[in-house]
Amino acid sequence: MLRVAIGSLNQAKIQAVRSAFQTMGYDAEVIGVNVESGVSSQPFSDEETIQGAINRAVAVLKATNAKPDQPFDYGVGLEGGVVETEHGLFLCNWGAVVSAAGTVGVGGGHRVQLPQLIVDGLRRGEELGTTVNRLMHREDVHKNEGAIGILTRNRITRDAMFRDVVICAFARFLHPDFYGND
Repeated sequence: MLRVAIGSLNQAKIQAVRSAFQTMGYDAEVIGVNVESGVSSQPFSDEETIQGAINRAVAVLKATNAKPDQPFDYGVGLEGGVVETEHGLFLCNWGAVVSAAGTVGVGGGHRVQLPQLIVDGLRRGEELGTTVNRLMHREDVHKNEGAIGILTRNRITRDAMFRDVVICAFARFLHPDFYGND
């Protein structure tokens, strides 16, 4: 059985990691641990969002492998952000999987153009989740369907989106011969 730790206590993200490993055919114990991303609370580029995911994956693996008698095989970091394009501001999401040996896999996911109401909130310094909660008159959208679920009317949910991100990030471990893993 694989032991996998995700750098978050968000149940949607934990479920996404469980679902990803199950989809790939692995029996995995998955736990969530609260770790810092080391980037701003609202990342505003692919680079910053990727870095946050990598930072979380590295930090959670270090935190969970403090007990060498029960090491974890992989650390996972998932980070949502926004990215500016010539077509407007888009939601972006990235994930990182780090092996106990230190190999890093990175994968990205869906993009959706953000409506001006959300963009205005972000430009005022609000986080995406705060803006969406306010506009929808709800709480904790980020722990449930996420902005992607709201914008797609749940055709794509946050946990499904992040499940695919984890699978993409894990590709280098599925094909180490292609990637030249250590």
